[in-house]
Amino acid sequence: MRVVMMIEGQEGVTWDQWVALAKGAEAARLDGLFRSDHYSSFHGFGGGGLDAWTTLAALAPLTTTLRLGTLVSPVTFRPPSLMARIVASVDHISGGRAEVGLGTGWHESEHRQNGFPFPDMGTRTRLLAEQVEILVKSWRGEAFDHAGEAYRLEGQIALPKPVQTPHPPIVLGGQGGPRSLALAAKFAAEYNGFANTPEDSAALRAKLDAACVKAGRDPATLAQSAMVMAILGKTDEDAEVRAERIAKRLAPGGMLEGTLGFIRASGRVCSAQQLAERLRPFEKAGVSRLYVQNFDFADESSTGFYGELARALA
Repeated sequence: MRVVMMIEGQEGVTWDQWVALAKGAEAARLDGLFRSDHYSSFHGFGGGGLDAWTTLAALAPLTTTLRLGTLVSPVTFRPPSLMARIVASVDHISGGRAEVGLGTGWHESEHRQNGFPFPDMGTRTRLLAEQVEILVKSWRGEAFDHAGEAYRLEGQIALPKPVQTPHPPIVLGGQGGPRSLALAAKFAAEYNGFANTPEDSAALRAKLDAACVKAGRDPATLAQSAMVMAILGKTDEDAEVRAERIAKRLAPGGMLEGTLGFIRASGRVCSAQQLAERLRPFEKAGVSRLYVQNFDFADESSTGFYGELARALA
């Protein structure tokens, strides 16, 4: 399984820290560095965050091998024509290493704070389907019209085309519902679902396979990934020290404050070798890429543990 280091960028990650994380991730030969796409802090670190796609564009010329992307960009934040050009731009700057994770968006208070529309879930799901279709058509570099419920484009030509062929990979995030599965089977390169256990991943893989068959697609061409929350250290004891240090940085009531208990209960406050043993069953369940969160982003040495994890799982 390939390992991507996942960073919650809205939690006060500074530009200097982003540079260190990217260089460390590349030195560790990780598959990628992905970040969340949020403007409001909610885990409890505070400090706000730099814009997701501006950050990726700036990191692109500082790296040479890392895949760079979001998990996930809410469709409520940007119109699809703008999103298509942003991703294509990062693809050119990076020499063909951009990926885009897309989702419906979920943080209602963040939308209110920033003046973003937050329609009901059914509407957001329809927006997602329409945006994905517009992105794919835009990246073909050919003139097209689009008349949908939310967007109308006339004679759209989005040039230059992205570097990657046929286009940058689309990663769809979801809970395994029929509409998101059907959309992934039609357009996505990868489906990312939250899975607590290998059994959860195996059940999702079966749903993905069925959706692909229904769409006339080879299931082997749609990858499956999973998000993993963990705190890594040189040893299990070192990881626990890091977890305590992280906890002291959190403001009361932050989301991560409660999540730390779940991470501990899952046995994922540990060394890279221990985590590899606990995650290996996910591969048999159909998972080919893991997005492992790094909440210890203020410590540059933390990226090395993700390299150890990647080597253990290779």
